[in-house]
Amino acid sequence: MDRKTVLTFIGIYCFAASAAFFFGGNDEIEVTSVVDQPASFVVQGESSDAVAAAVRQVGGKITHELGIIDAVGANLTVKQYKELAKNKALRLTSNHSATVAGSSVAPETFYTSLIGATQLHGEGITGEGVTVAVLDSGHFKRTGLDKAPDGQFRVLALYDAITGILQTGTSKETDQAGHGTHVTSIILNSEQDASGQYNGIAPAANLISIKAFDGSGSGTYLDVIRGLDWLVANKDAYNIRVVNLSFSATPRSHYWDDPINQAVMKAWQAGIVVVASAGNTGPEAMTIGVPGNNPYVITVGAMSDNYTPGNPGDDKLASFSAAGPTVEGFVKPEIVAPGGHMIGVMDYKKHEIAMDHPEFQFDNGDVKTPYFQMSGTSQAAAVVTGTVALLLDAEPWLTPDQVKCRLVSSARPAVKADGSLAYSIFQQGAGMVDADGAVNSANLDCANRGMDISQDIAGQVHYGGPANVDENGNYYIMGLEGYLWTNGGLQNDGYLWTNGYLWTNGYLWTDAHFWTDGRVGADGYLWTNGYLWTNGYLWTDGYLWTNGYLWTNSLTESASVNRWVDQE
Repeated sequence: MDRKTVLTFIGIYCFAASAAFFFGGNDEIEVTSVVDQPASFVVQGESSDAVAAAVRQVGGKITHELGIIDAVGANLTVKQYKELAKNKALRLTSNHSATVAGSSVAPETFYTSLIGATQLHGEGITGEGVTVAVLDSGHFKRTGLDKAPDGQFRVLALYDAITGILQTGTSKETDQAGHGTHVTSIILNSEQDASGQYNGIAPAANLISIKAFDGSGSGTYLDVIRGLDWLVANKDAYNIRVVNLSFSATPRSHYWDDPINQAVMKAWQAGIVVVASAGNTGPEAMTIGVPGNNPYVITVGAMSDNYTPGNPGDDKLASFSAAGPTVEGFVKPEIVAPGGHMIGVMDYKKHEIAMDHPEFQFDNGDVKTPYFQMSGTSQAAAVVTGTVALLLDAEPWLTPDQVKCRLVSSARPAVKADGSLAYSIFQQGAGMVDADGAVNSANLDCANRGMDISQDIAGQVHYGGPANVDENGNYYIMGLEGYLWTNGGLQNDGYLWTNGYLWTNGYLWTDAHFWTDGRVGADGYLWTNGYLWTNGYLWTDGYLWTNGYLWTNSLTESASVNRWVDQE
């Protein structure tokens, strides 16, 4: 008898008494001698007549006319359910509370709709054809991660940068920590919730998993750099367009002297969009870690929907989200994304994080599921990585600089009732990511302008950003007189994240010129000949590496996936 893999779905279905079944380690259901017994659903749409026609078209049996809610009751098989779930005009809800023993109900993740990704899914933009690399703690074998919505296997390669072992054409459980699995789930999980919405931002994207962190979430510079080296060397073979770096290391030198940043710049130069987490060390200023302090890449901070995804008026910046500016004067993060109480795949029996925090395992009644709630800028970075995949699905010709421009120029800053910024640009960057806005934007030339990454890599020139600090410790943007931010300030109230914020003195937020320009040769923004700190900056000695950090020969300096923080 052939084996049949059935994706877990919210409609709860029953098997005939003669059926024998058991669960595999990757939450697949292996079925023998199965009679697929229909289950009862409530199917809603624009009208009960339209819904009834759709149900009949797939062969379902209508059991109830429910005109009062524009719905019908229907008995559907697994196949019929899947066909109807493709219709975004329909909402399917199970009519039963019973579950197949041990199976999980895919919960609503909310963040897909919060950033406008669900709307793009409805237009057929799902990340198809785009390969996403996740450099983290490894991969977990699960149908929603291994397969795209059409059932095609999409894990192109598993590379272990710790051991140097490469595996292709297979799915292996290489993640002991669970961090990499959770991040990957947010990026591309193809499972669907009760309403048929995908759990992941880019559910049809292909996946490359690069393991550089162990079960405790720890790694070394050497392992991370080996992973990045493999990534760049194999980008064309697997069409790798974007890499997610949800980890952080303490800055020990200027961005151009840091070996991880040097490798990251090589990836960006090679045409790979690099998305990095800001770090969970906020809210103080100058807390951005490596590689988030790299001026070229897209650095992501975290916001929270305050547990009310349907009410945008109380959203807030996460207190743990690291803030800029960087030592070199660049505004970081460039953007923020949902990063509070994020729901993603993590197994409570196999992953260290889930075992250490069992209270955050998502359950379905009395049954624990392989879904876990976790907060962090790691999760926020994953949201943006998925958004990049959607953008490259829609417009695959975009360069990394152009992708960054689209994201920054379409972001929505948090503002108060009077229209002023609710948070400093050193905390929220351009604002919250807007996937739909980025795809529909026409902006191309507003990121990393005036900076030559090839010369930067070669050590011929380095750059400083437009940020500075005055004698009273207030941070500001040079050229934006009157705009000050005191270190550590954080608004705790909720605010709307909205389009159209206009900066004073002619600066338009969506252009993002003031932090991306290198301004080579102007007013001390050029770093040359020993990287002397030139005029225009008032940083204290504690922020300046005058003698330089001496890197170990074997690059044993540590890096780690972002530390655990309380749910927000």
